[in-house]
Amino acid sequence: MPPPGGVLWSVAGDIRALLMLPAALTMQVAHPAVGAGVDEHSVFRTDPWGRGERSVRSVQLWVYGGQAAAEEGRRLRKLHRNIQGTDAHGRPYHALDPASYSWVHATGFPVYRNAMGYLVRPLSEVAERQLYAEWLQVGRILGIRDRDMPQTVEEFWPYYRKVLADELEATVVVRELVATDAPVPPPDRGPLPVRLLTRALWPVLLPPLARFRSFVTIGYMPPDAREAIGLAWSDAQERRLRRFSAVVRTVVPVLPERLRYLPMARQARALERRETRRRTAPRRRATAR
Repeated sequence: MPPPGGVLWSVAGDIRALLMLPAALTMQVAHPAVGAGVDEHSVFRTDPWGRGERSVRSVQLWVYGGQAAAEEGRRLRKLHRNIQGTDAHGRPYHALDPASYSWVHATGFPVYRNAMGYLVRPLSEVAERQLYAEWLQVGRILGIRDRDMPQTVEEFWPYYRKVLADELEATVVVRELVATDAPVPPPDRGPLPVRLLTRALWPVLLPPLARFRSFVTIGYMPPDAREAIGLAWSDAQERRLRRFSAVVRTVVPVLPERLRYLPMARQARALERRETRRRTAPRRRATAR
């Protein structure tokens, strides 16, 4: 599991990660095999809020779940065991095929690296290597063999560029995820009064929310991936993204912890603080004597 205090520990549970996740998901389904599997087997159209909640919880478990991380990895492999079919090009696919399953995992690294430059700060070379090493640990949690993952940053980029050049395309699912007019049901989670109010206002709320979702999905995607998939992005949009990111980058660090971090990350951070105090207490008492 990625270590406490590492790059992933700092970013994966921060609410800014919610702005990064859509870009990674869209890059995943731009692979024809992954896109076909999601198109045919996922409930993202009928239960988008539940699907999103489960995806966020899964990522949190990989980083903060302790023993539950390995269990989550096994659950995901079991879930994908029977997902197979034929992609849009008539080629057979299986969700656990190493090439496609590894790509799903691989997308996290370039998206974190790119989006952190906007929303947190650009990674130093040392931090980038640390992030990649930690992301390899996540891959092992997911049951991906080392031989199916580039083992260094230097090995990763040629692999990544080859997938961009040879595989990625604007699949049906990609087009739906970046569309601003796709039908999305109102949220079905949260307090009942909020759900009822949201449902009543949904025809008014959905259009700006859909535009925002598309904006951050395409915007926080690495530019080379965006280009490979064929997603348009203008200079004006880039300027808007930078202005928006600057506001987020300024506001989030001053929020109280209960607002800045997702629940599992808050719990893990609190536990780590208690463990740190417990480990250092004997040394403090010895020093006092």
